[in-house]
Amino acid sequence: MLKVNRATATTGFLERTFHLSEQHTTVRQELLAGLTTFVSMAYILFVNPSILGAAGMDKGAVFTVTALSAILGCLLMAFLANYPIAIAPGLGDNAFFTYSVVLGMGIPWEKAMAGVFVAAVLFTLLSFLKVREVVIDAIPSDLKLAMAAGIGIFIAFVGLQGGGLIVASKTSLVEIGSFTVPTTWLTIFGIFVIAILMAMRVPGSIFIGLVASTILGLVTGLIKAPSSLISMAPSMGPTFGVSLKNLPSVADPQMWAVVLIFLLVAFFDTAGTLIGLAQQAGIMKNNKMPRIGRALMSDSLSMLAGSVMGTTPTAAYVESSAGIAVGGRTGLTALTTGVLFVFSLMFSPLLTVVTSQVTAPALIIVGVLMASALKNIHWDQFEVAVPAFLTIVGMPLTYNISYGIAFGFLTYPILMTAAGRRKEVNGVMWGLLIVFIVLLYILNILPKS
Repeated sequence: MLKVNRATATTGFLERTFHLSEQHTTVRQELLAGLTTFVSMAYILFVNPSILGAAGMDKGAVFTVTALSAILGCLLMAFLANYPIAIAPGLGDNAFFTYSVVLGMGIPWEKAMAGVFVAAVLFTLLSFLKVREVVIDAIPSDLKLAMAAGIGIFIAFVGLQGGGLIVASKTSLVEIGSFTVPTTWLTIFGIFVIAILMAMRVPGSIFIGLVASTILGLVTGLIKAPSSLISMAPSMGPTFGVSLKNLPSVADPQMWAVVLIFLLVAFFDTAGTLIGLAQQAGIMKNNKMPRIGRALMSDSLSMLAGSVMGTTPTAAYVESSAGIAVGGRTGLTALTTGVLFVFSLMFSPLLTVVTSQVTAPALIIVGVLMASALKNIHWDQFEVAVPAFLTIVGMPLTYNISYGIAFGFLTYPILMTAAGRRKEVNGVMWGLLIVFIVLLYILNILPKS
């Protein structure tokens, strides 16, 4: 009887906190979604230390900080915004930090991390003043739909690449991968398992596919079994507080461009991702996201904390779409993902079985689901079709969400004016036109890695 009462009390607490019935979801569905999201994005625990390690940072410390910043971001998103969206250090930002700023511009990582902290402070202020909220609400619905579809195609491309189905080519940039590579068949197997299960309307199809691919990889020896189950989390001492100690270095004019880039890229990467995921989850109401201010504040605070602990900007993760696809609709999904990141600190060896070939099928299938936003774009209006198309293709072809957004925002006001619809373009869109011109110019003059 006592156990029943406790279970009922817990369910009641979760219902009051996350409004599950209102969003037509259940505790089981949310837990499964959170687990699916975690499995899809767990790679960042190993990829982030690898990339930042190339900049001279301690990989062990970065591993711990990556997990902690993800935990904080997910908890904030769960309880502040009640969204099924996970937060962790962004891949694009860490690559820019290492290859463009540290290696390309020759700026020590300690000094560069101070730039990340300043950008995070500005980021938080913009969120507190609701500037980010105003900007997102001002984006036309067609461009929001294009962002959702573009992100879907982008993550499908990431999945195809990670699974070995698409590889680099010197003559055509990309080409089909080799089917003689055994691990590529794990991806193919996963795609068919998930696709067949989804066609049969089986709940949790994506997660089942991930588990099936992992088991097949372990049985066939394509995935190496972990040598141990438990290990202590490394100390974050080598990176903690380094950004604060190096704040005076931000006075260097060379760092101003770095701060601006981190600020703008983080701003629009997260904005685009939030919009795309909200479209997928059916959260958008009258072209607006409820509680968008809280979601943006969650992202900002986690970025600020991450910069103090010692990692590059955090961001809303497109892999959250995998959890949304299996039914995640509330913050309980994000909370579950955050709790699993806590456990990942102790069971990090187990995460090595979740290879890119295992997660690739989930990304590809979710890309299909997100691409459905294409049907609602007004393709019959040329002045709308061009910006939407450039937004969509720009993301995968430049391998950057922000570039795709920039292409759309640069052309939309101009073509709408040319079509005699200037009054439909608000002042915010004209302001963003100037912002993106400046952003693309700065990116173009920075040393290339």
